[in-house]
Amino acid sequence: MLPPQAAPALFGLILSGLMSLLVSGISTYRAVGFGEPYAGLWLGAWLTAWAVAFPVVLVAAPLARRLVALLVARRP
Repeated sequence: MLPPQAAPALFGLILSGLMSLLVSGISTYRAVGFGEPYAGLWLGAWLTAWAVAFPVVLVAAPLARRLVALLVARRP
């Protein structure tokens, strides 16, 4: 079990992995369609996208939380 301090990084790792998997899959399909090379191309695109997405999520998530806090009304 990981310590609670690892939660933000683990959340970022999982979120960036899932989102990059989905987006790269759709993009690869749109570029080459389903066929024999699809799986290999998708895997390569996903790993590249995840390598970029994970550090971006770690930087962007705190900024997004602050922006949401500014835009959402606080309870009285």
